[in-house]
Amino acid sequence: MTLQLENEQERELTFDYEQVAEQVITEVLDMEACPYESEVSLTLTDNTQIQRLNKEFRKMDRPTDVLSFPMVDFQNPADYDLLEADGWEAYFNPESGELLLGDIVISVERATEQAEEFGHSLKREYAFLIAHSMLHLLGYDHMVPEEAKTMEERQEAVLHKLNITREGD
Repeated sequence: MTLQLENEQERELTFDYEQVAEQVITEVLDMEACPYESEVSLTLTDNTQIQRLNKEFRKMDRPTDVLSFPMVDFQNPADYDLLEADGWEAYFNPESGELLLGDIVISVERATEQAEEFGHSLKREYAFLIAHSMLHLLGYDHMVPEEAKTMEERQEAVLHKLNITREGD
């Protein structure tokens, strides 16, 4: 797994944010039985920049915690069969051969606010947002209650496996 990480914001993170991202991404890929080595881009930003992106791509003029930009248009969550169809080469990095899953953008500013609001650590909020976004990159959504429940269960399973909990991490 290759993680392309850019930290474009000013807040200091008191944990190894690259290591946490790699652990969460790897755990989601393992849980979802991804048969390919994969590449994910993660950008850490602030509320101003994520609001700009949210307005541009979602037509919502407000900051948000995380945005996901999937490269693969999964018809069903984590159904890798479509990658064997004609044109599948477009989903893979020609240099490394890795599956290009997409981009994750996190507002560290918003994540910090939410961690305080929910009474847990920034590390836990950050890990949660990455797990959430990774599931989006793999075709999961939460537009209807059943899908939302599935995503919530998967997110919590990843965090539990990594022992990144609300109580103590």
